[in-house]
Amino acid sequence: MLDAQSLVTIFLASVDTGSFAAAGRKLNLSRSSVGKAIGRLEDDLGVRLFHRSTRQLGLSEDGHIFLEHAKRAQAELEVAKQIFASSREVPAGVLRVSAPSALGRHAIGPLLMDMVSRYPDLKLSLSLTDRPIDLIDEGYDMSIRIGASLDTIGIVGRKIGMQRMGLYAAPAYLVAHGVPSRVDELEEHQMLVYSKERSLRWRMSTDAPAVRGLITGVGKARFDDFDLLADSAIRGHGIASLPHWLAGPHVVSGALVEPLTIPCRAYDIMALWPQSEFLPARTRAAIDHLAQALPPFLAERIAA
Repeated sequence: MLDAQSLVTIFLASVDTGSFAAAGRKLNLSRSSVGKAIGRLEDDLGVRLFHRSTRQLGLSEDGHIFLEHAKRAQAELEVAKQIFASSREVPAGVLRVSAPSALGRHAIGPLLMDMVSRYPDLKLSLSLTDRPIDLIDEGYDMSIRIGASLDTIGIVGRKIGMQRMGLYAAPAYLVAHGVPSRVDELEEHQMLVYSKERSLRWRMSTDAPAVRGLITGVGKARFDDFDLLADSAIRGHGIASLPHWLAGPHVVSGALVEPLTIPCRAYDIMALWPQSEFLPARTRAAIDHLAQALPPFLAERIAA
């Protein structure tokens, strides 16, 4: 069954050629198929579009009115096609991205703005949150997540970096409470928790083969933002598990040190986006840019 756009196309071809037979030859349709299509269009509109005779085909008064609207609609459709075709080649429109708070603030936001500034017709809308989001329902082009898995139907992704973790504390805290020499001594210290759970139980995963996979202890305070966690550690309130890239500049300045060096868990940083046959140019450009620019940024922060 023909859709509305096809019916309008057949109508315009009939007007241009002056007959159903000629319109059929132009569109590779039979004369009867064109006649039936015009009849259906007339039924849908409730008006007669053509005056028919054995020798000529002429527009009715309603046909002239519909012709103006059909031409306008076809022109608007062509403009829309050109816009979307262009947007598949050159980044344009609003790039809507969700990212974790700390990583988004320090890395994703600045790096995406560097990219957006190169395209006059591209704008950025960045939302920072550590909560899980629904990319499709919430209308995001892309989400940046740490440690995400690709087990959600309709979502695809690409690894754009790695977040490695470490234990950090202020020198003043270690002077007052001692430097732990073994992993099990951590349970005697004031631990600063990154968690959105209600419990203040501190847990730290580690990849060290000689250390059990989950170290537990009672937390001194709980934050759902790594910047607040780092600030609390700098102020001497306890030992925190922080991303190397976030702690690096504070280690260089002397505000933080690593009291116990063990291989803490590393997490993939993933760019996720809705699965689609056509990936908008703005999304593709953002993914490629972050995959190229984020690893050097993280490495520079660690070595800073």
